Amino acid sequence: MKTEIRHSVEQLLHETGAVCDTGYAFALHIRFTRPSFMYRTYPQSWISHYDEAGMIIEDPVVKWGLSETGFRRWCDLEDCNGILADAAAHGLTNGLTCAVGPSSSRSIAGFTRLDRAFSDTEAQMLLGITEKLHQLTQQAL
Repeated sequence: MKTEIRHSVEQLLHETGAVCDTGYAFALHIRFTRPSFMYRTYPQSWISHYDEAGMIIEDPVVKWGLSETGFRRWCDLEDCNGILADAAAHGLTNGLTCAVGPSSSRSIAGFTRLDRAFSDTEAQMLLGITEKLHQLTQQAL
């Protein structure tokens, strides 16, 4: 990745971290079920638990993001398998997801914070960051 693109990506990740005190995840340019770029700051205990249990297959955040674009609060997603409840038990609450890009190269992000739900203004800002990261990393493919 070119230095100027890397710097812009790092700046956007820093901005995201300032709003998401309990973490975030960006899966950028998902193609053939795999992201080309992945950035996660959730607690390692959650990441390990999620990966080891193969939760991605039934994750309502991922399912929504693969079929829709825009943003959606986790509380508005159907959590049939208890994945979001499990995330909350690991301290990941007040979640928000954003999805951008064509279905052939979709980018999906998840954001959490401890104190309250994201406002609509914050949700729009995080959607904008997701779009910018999607565009920046497209240049690096």
